[in-house]
Amino acid sequence: MDANTEETVDGGTYLTLGHRRIWHYDGGDPAGNPVVLLHGAFASAATWGAQFADFGAAGLRVLAPERSGHGHSPDHVEPFSYLDMAAETIDYLEAVLDRPAHLVGWSDGAVVGLLVAMTRPELVGRMVLVGQYFNRSGAKADTWFDAVLARDPATIKMLRTYYDVASPDGPEHFDTVLDKTMALITAEPDLPLDQLAQVHNPTLVIQADNDVVELAHTIDVVNALPNGRLAVLPGTHILPLEAPEVFNPLILSYLAAEPPAKWP
Repeated sequence: MDANTEETVDGGTYLTLGHRRIWHYDGGDPAGNPVVLLHGAFASAATWGAQFADFGAAGLRVLAPERSGHGHSPDHVEPFSYLDMAAETIDYLEAVLDRPAHLVGWSDGAVVGLLVAMTRPELVGRMVLVGQYFNRSGAKADTWFDAVLARDPATIKMLRTYYDVASPDGPEHFDTVLDKTMALITAEPDLPLDQLAQVHNPTLVIQADNDVVELAHTIDVVNALPNGRLAVLPGTHILPLEAPEVFNPLILSYLAAEPPAKWP
């Protein structure tokens, strides 16, 4: 899909992909291998702020698109679904890049990245999936998702504040995005793990030791991937922001080369 480039806003550029208008960050080394950073629910490219400089300094071209209804990207009229988000991401990859890209997906972005690899593996190099379950059996109880679903006032106020900062749809549209996101995370993701056998892209699955995901589920995900590797790091669900000094070198080393099966 071709993209029409529009104006630059807040350090990123708007692209028109078909009937959608997407904001993205494009930095680092323009000639470097591309790595595409995929954000989570209620989030934006800003959540990767602790990675931009390090990834760019490592010689990578760093791209961070904001999905429809997130960050600077306007919403669309359809309900949110992971398949639609993956299709939008595929359109983005085809429009912006002429070669495979590494995908690093955090939270909901991990589901999106995995679906891209399942659908269009030739667009993907290596993949990193961070802090996400892939069906409801892997979800821990009593996490911040439960606070969202319960419409906890403090949690909703925080999410609304982040939304209002960047959204071109205006503060009045937040309730629509909230309802669409709640419907999404209530029903999805719901991927049978045996389907992961079709994903042959080298994949590193990362979980914090205090995450929204059951560790047993993450181990099952890694075992289901033909080329899956596992890393469990100390921290919380916002691991890339809390511990970039640990997270960034791990990601960069994995994207550069496959670690040995065992140390001599």
